[in-house]
Amino acid sequence: MSGTRDALPPGQRTREDFPRFGLWPMASRFPRVLDHTRVELLGDVVRSPGLVETIDAAPRIEQVSDVHCVTTWSHRHARWSGVRFAEWYAAQVVPTLDPSRPPRTVVIRAQDGARTTMLLDDLLASDVLLADRLNGAPLTIAHGAPLRLVCPQHYAYKSAKHVSRIEFWHAAPRVRTVGFRFMDHPRARVAHEERGRWFPGTLLRVVYRPLIPITVAVFAKALRRAGLG
Repeated sequence: MSGTRDALPPGQRTREDFPRFGLWPMASRFPRVLDHTRVELLGDVVRSPGLVETIDAAPRIEQVSDVHCVTTWSHRHARWSGVRFAEWYAAQVVPTLDPSRPPRTVVIRAQDGARTTMLLDDLLASDVLLADRLNGAPLTIAHGAPLRLVCPQHYAYKSAKHVSRIEFWHAAPRVRTVGFRFMDHPRARVAHEERGRWFPGTLLRVVYRPLIPITVAVFAKALRRAGLG
């Protein structure tokens, strides 16, 4: 289990509810495919690109982990179910790779157009999951259906929702961020308060915190308008 007994990380405040949340341009974007949890493998080290299974490719586990939003709220003790990323990677990805060019960077892309970049070493941590269930029920659209990444040691913007494509790269590609570039830290580790690039995390706390109520409202309204909330 991760994050269930520890104190909150620096600058975080507990939130009892678990709202749909993100960058405002994403509020009205929703996944198109909900009937499977396969992802497309791509990247400069993948010899056989194509769709591969995720959830049925490794032993299913359940894990209790906190969710730490970069804007300073945390939802504690979420119960996720899925497969360990590291085990899925060993079973489904490694056989497709060029052994002479080990992957270093991973780009995760979502059905709604969101994208994030992580180091492969970070994704291979034992508490990183590909999840399709939350608190004993299938993921809802609000929380990433049909498949999402769960990275408890990183701010939640690295835990991409609606995952559809995972790219493995030896030479790190330049990936255009959804928001301003300063908002996307290369690692975004919660313990180091890596909220974004170039600015200290303590400053970004002050900038982000007032945006929480309006962002919750924007995302909830978009969900209702789409008849999904």
